This record gives sequence, structure tokens and C-alpha cells, in this order.
Amino acid sequence: QVQLGESGGGLVQAGGSLRLSCAASGRTFKTYNMGWFRQAPGKEREFVAAVSKSAGSTYYADSVKGRFTISRDNAKNTVYLQINSLKPEDTAVYYCAAGRGYMLRHEGYDYWGQGTQVTVSS
Repeated sequence: QVQLGESGGGLVQAGGSLRLSCAASGRTFKTYNMGWFRQAPGKEREFVAAVSKSAGSTYYADSVKGRFTISRDNAKNTVYLQINSLKPEDTAVYYCAAGRGYMLRHEGYDYWGQGTQVTVSS
């Protein structure tokens, strides 16, 4: 089993940056694909970015390409999401997830963190 904990969220102005971190417990972190999802009030949870277990492949939602960068450090059991050029529409709770299934959909993930709030003011 994997336990995940996100950090790094906060309130920032449009155009600003944040780096979200997700720390995982256990010795099996490197065997899981990792993803970031977000959920805004009144909206469904949506895919943001994913990185394969070996970090050989990354995937992004069209809405964040060029602004967000996902990375992982298997030695530290941590996955990161660097968020640049923030927009008000990026406001959401951001969740990290671990799984071995299809990486672009939430059904491909078995373990979820509690989420971290990102709020972007205009």
C-alpha cells in the first residue's frame, strides 16, 4: 500500500509560480506511475499530468502544456509539479495519485493523497 501527502499549495497572483510536492510512503514508489489531478468547485476531477514509473514518459493535459512540469525523484519517493504562469482558472484542489493502470484517467490510479489547495487571484 502507498500513502501520499501533497504540499506546496497556496494563494498566488496570476502569472506566479508554485511547486507542488507529493511524498510517498513505502519501498514500492518506483513501481508506480504517478499522476496529478485537480478539482475545481462544482467541477469533476480532471487529469493534469503524469509521469511513468521510470520517469521515461510524461503526459500533460492540453490546458497546462508549456506551463506545468511533472517530475519525480525515486530516491526521495517524491513527485513534483512545477506550475508556472498561473491563471485564475488553475484554481483547484490538486491531488497526486499512484497507480499501474492507464495514466491519463483517474481509473488508472489506486492511491490518492488528500489534496492541496491552489488559489490564483487575478
